[in-house]
Amino acid sequence: MSQVFYRSPKTRYPMVQRADGVYLYDQHNKAYLDGSGGAAVSCLGYNHPQIIRAIKAQLDKVPFAHSAFFTNEPQEELAQRLADRFPQVGARVYFLSGGSEANETALKLVRQYWLAKGCSSKYKIISRQQSYHGNTLGALSVSGNVQRRKTYGPMLQDWPRIMPCYSYRHQREDESDAQFAQRAANALEQAILEAGPETVAAFIAEPIVGATLGVVLPATDYFRRIREICDQYQVLLILDEVMCGAGRSGHYFAFEQENVVPDVVTLAKGLGGGYQPLGACICRQDIHDTIVDACGSFAHGHTYIGHATACAAGVAVMDVLEQQNLLDRVQSSGKLIRNALRTQLAEHPYVGDIRGSGLFIGIELVSDRTSRRAPANSAALASTLKQRAMDTGLIIYPGHGSVDGSNGTHILLAPPFIYQDQHIDELLSKLSSVLDHNELKSMVTHDNTIA
Repeated sequence: MSQVFYRSPKTRYPMVQRADGVYLYDQHNKAYLDGSGGAAVSCLGYNHPQIIRAIKAQLDKVPFAHSAFFTNEPQEELAQRLADRFPQVGARVYFLSGGSEANETALKLVRQYWLAKGCSSKYKIISRQQSYHGNTLGALSVSGNVQRRKTYGPMLQDWPRIMPCYSYRHQREDESDAQFAQRAANALEQAILEAGPETVAAFIAEPIVGATLGVVLPATDYFRRIREICDQYQVLLILDEVMCGAGRSGHYFAFEQENVVPDVVTLAKGLGGGYQPLGACICRQDIHDTIVDACGSFAHGHTYIGHATACAAGVAVMDVLEQQNLLDRVQSSGKLIRNALRTQLAEHPYVGDIRGSGLFIGIELVSDRTSRRAPANSAALASTLKQRAMDTGLIIYPGHGSVDGSNGTHILLAPPFIYQDQHIDELLSKLSSVLDHNELKSMVTHDNTIA
C-alpha cells in the first residue's frame, strides 16, 4: 500500500530503479527505450556525466539562496545565454520551476506592462482551441484543452479562443496553404474586434502545438500574419515553447523557423533536461523597462525563482547542446525518423498523418484514411497504446481528443537528442509492433467512429 497520491491512482506503475543514456530500467531490470523524453523533457537522456558534475559542483558551493536576498552565478550566466539567443538585444529572463509557472508569469507580465503603459482596460488573453499552457488556474484559463479544463470550468476565466492552425483537420479542399493560413490567422483579428481591442492584452499560442494536438506545425506565414494583427491592435504576442522549445524543433527557439519575434516566450522541459525543475519567461527589454520605470518592480514571485542548482543544470544542458552541435543532430535525426515512419507506415490503414519538426514528431491515428474518420474511443485507445508500448519496452506519449476535445488519438514522439542509429532502429521496430497489435486494431476499427 503506497501513501503516494498518484496522478492516476488506479494505475500500477513500475518502479524505476536506474536510468542511463536513452534507457530507463525498472525493479526487474527491464529496459525501456525513451521515445518521448517522458513528456518532451529528457532531451539529453539520463545520467549525463557533464550535467551531473555541474549539479554536484553547484551543490558544493550553494544549492539555494532566496532571490529576495541574493542573485547567483548560474542564474546570471543562463540568463545572459538565453538573452543572447533571443533575436532582440537586451531581453530579460525570469526563471521558474516549470512550464505552468512560466506561462502564469507571462500572463501577469503582460497585464502589468499594460498597467504601466496606462492602459488599465487591457487584461484579456486570447488563445486557441485545442491548446495547452499549463495546470495552474491562470494557465489553464488560457488553455483550450477540453479534458483538462472540464473539472475546473467554474474556476477559470472564460476569455476568447480561436481555431487552431491545424491543416490536417481544418483546411478546406478548395483552399491553398496560403489561404488557409490567412483564414486561420484572421480569426484572431475577428476575436480582438469582438472583445474590444482596448481590452485585449495578449495572444498566446504554441508555435508547434504539442500534447493536445500531437505536434501540429503552423501553415506557412500563419505567424507572420498573427504578428501583423498583434501589432495593428497593440496586442502582445506570447509564444509558449515549453514543449517545442530549447532545441526540440531543431532550432533553439521554434519561432525562429517562422520568421517572427514574440514579445514574450516561455521555456521549460528541455531547458533543464529533467535534471532539475526549470522554466523561464523571456521578454523584450522594453517590456521589462516599462514595468520597472513605472512600478519599480514586478508584482509577482515564487520561492524557487532563479534556483542556483536548477540554473546550473540549465547552463550545463546548454553547454552540451553547443559543444556537441546537437541542434544539427536534432534536425538530421528527426528527418531520418519522419522519413522512415512515412515509408514504414505508408500503407498502414490506421495512420492518417505523420508530421513534425526536428525530434518533435506526431502520428495521428484514424479508422479510415480516406475520410480521416477518427476513432471515438480515443481515451481508451490512447491508454492502451501507452500500455502496449510499455509492455514492449518503449516509452511513447499518446494523447486523445485531438479532433474536437473528445475524439481523436495521436502519438507524440520526442526522443532524446543523443539518439544513435541503433536507437532509431529500435524505436521504429517497437512502434511498428505496437501499432500492429491485435487489440489496437480492434479498438481503431470499432463501429463507434466520427468524421
